[in-house]
Amino acid sequence: MDLNRTTLIGRLTRDPEVRSTPSGRSVASVTMATGRAWTDQNGQKQKESEFHNVVMWAKLADIAGQYLRKGARLYVEGRLKTRDWTGQDGVKRYRTEIIAENMIMLDGPRSGAPSQSSSSSSSAPSYSEQESQPQEVIEEEIKVEDIPF
Repeated sequence: MDLNRTTLIGRLTRDPEVRSTPSGRSVASVTMATGRAWTDQNGQKQKESEFHNVVMWAKLADIAGQYLRKGARLYVEGRLKTRDWTGQDGVKRYRTEIIAENMIMLDGPRSGAPSQSSSSSSSAPSYSEQESQPQEVIEEEIKVEDIPF
């Protein structure tokens, strides 16, 4: 059995970019930053950030465009997908993305600031691609030509 599962908790580095495919499906792209901190062999604190490209489809894309803003804390579950294309310069390019299937807005809708309430996620809005789309749409093959960015 194989498993392709990704879970992230991070902050948006920019507002979501929402577009529509030629067939009318909404698609949103966001970039999330995650950080880690550690102490090196010399006892010095080190920090590094990683940036992740996240793609949301259909209802999740609409929700992202309506409620998410730069700096918002977000929990995302999804799967990794690497797509490739040949650029105008003839060079083959690759991009690895997380295709979001579930998300939880950790700051609540439109706040963009850290939550003042308890850290319990029970009050955070949660959205699922599976709840918003029929199963046959989720498994539909997505063509690179249909992605508007």
